[in-house]
Amino acid sequence: MEVTITVLKIIYGGFFCFAGIMHIIKPHFFKHFIPDFLPKKVVNYVVGILEFSVGLGLFFSETVKLASLGIIILLIIFLPIHIWDVTKKRPAIGSKKIAIVRIPLQFLLLYGIYIVYINS
Repeated sequence: MEVTITVLKIIYGGFFCFAGIMHIIKPHFFKHFIPDFLPKKVVNYVVGILEFSVGLGLFFSETVKLASLGIIILLIIFLPIHIWDVTKKRPAIGSKKIAIVRIPLQFLLLYGIYIVYINS
C-alpha cells in the first residue's frame, strides 16, 4: 500500500502543479470554465496558485495531509462547474463526450486523493 500511496502522491502532485502552472501561462484556455459572473482573471490566477500549492504540498511529508485535503476541497468545488459544462451547447472542455466522461472521472480523482489523505 505504501508504494501505491507514493505513486498517487507523485501523480496528483505532478498533475496539480502542472495545472497550476498552466493557469498562469495560458489563462485564456480556462476562461470558458469560469462562469461570467465571476472575475475571470482573478479566479483563474487564484485557482492556479492554489492548484500549484496543493500539488507541491504532496511532495513533502509535513504537508501531505493538508495538501490532499485541499485537493479534495478543490475537486468538490470544481464538480458543479464540470456539471455546468455538460449542460452547455459547446462545452469548454471541447466535446460533450469528454464533458460527460469528466464527471465520473472527478469522483475517481476524489477517491484516489482520499486514499492519500487517510493514509497520511
